[in-house]
Amino acid sequence: MNTNVLLQVFRGSITEAADFDATADSEALYNAMKGFGSDKEAILELVTSRSNAQRQEVLAAYKSSYGQDLIGDLKYELTGNFERLIVSLMRTPPQHDAKEIHDAVQGAGTNERCLIEVLASRNNQQIHDMVEAYKEAYGSDMEEDVVRETSGHFKKMLVVLLQGTRDESGVVDADLVEQDAQDLFAAGEEQWGTDEAKFIMILGSRSVTHLKMVFDQYEKIAEKSIEDSIKSELSGDFERVMLAVAHPCFVSLQGLGTADNTLIRIMIARSEIDMLDIRECFRLRYEKSLYNMIKEDTSGDYKRTLLQLCGGDDE
Repeated sequence: MNTNVLLQVFRGSITEAADFDATADSEALYNAMKGFGSDKEAILELVTSRSNAQRQEVLAAYKSSYGQDLIGDLKYELTGNFERLIVSLMRTPPQHDAKEIHDAVQGAGTNERCLIEVLASRNNQQIHDMVEAYKEAYGSDMEEDVVRETSGHFKKMLVVLLQGTRDESGVVDADLVEQDAQDLFAAGEEQWGTDEAKFIMILGSRSVTHLKMVFDQYEKIAEKSIEDSIKSELSGDFERVMLAVAHPCFVSLQGLGTADNTLIRIMIARSEIDMLDIRECFRLRYEKSLYNMIKEDTSGDYKRTLLQLCGGDDE
């Protein structure tokens, strides 16, 4: 049996600040919002130069020092996309994800793009933490709410992802890679009709490392990429969620440069994980840097905050 272990490398754009002092930061934010108007530049500079864990310490210090909720004060002082971005940065990742999923399944219509983007790109622990935060914040079960608002094979795949049981061992079995590639070919290109259940089982349970090797082998067997096969064999939201699982960068790129809510969600969620990979994928796909897209398509304090999260220009 051949095995391969993948070491994780930090690819984020936001790191912990050195010489961090939560009390001093809380005082700086209080002063930035004291009096008439607010010092937005000071707020964005401080918030985007701290890790999320450090921001949580600042939240606690602010309440201890001033008896006020920092998020509430930021909502009062700021407006528009800038307010949404800064407030979202102050939430923990599970709280932020839970709110995004809740917003996606509430009200008129369902935001399938959000469901795909969040659920297809989180690891097992992030899924479990998100589900717990959802229950705590909204008093309902995330899976039940998602199931109520979706249908068909798309719903089944989301339920699989919500279990948070994907293999994360980092160990790849070469024999299983070959078998999965053959099974995917047999489930789609080789037959009339598509065995969607086989696609769901393999893409929903295998590790990212394993799937990359499966897709390479699949291309040799089918003489076409897994993306092309998914596009020809599947359709609609089910096609989109499978593409997102197959290539995490794919789902992120679909929203960048379009809806502000999507842009905010991606920049926040990926800034401490793999923003450098997102930037690289973006440049290869669109032949321009994410940094320049943000400069051209946004403005004001909102733009400056996004550029800080982006972390640099690749051109």
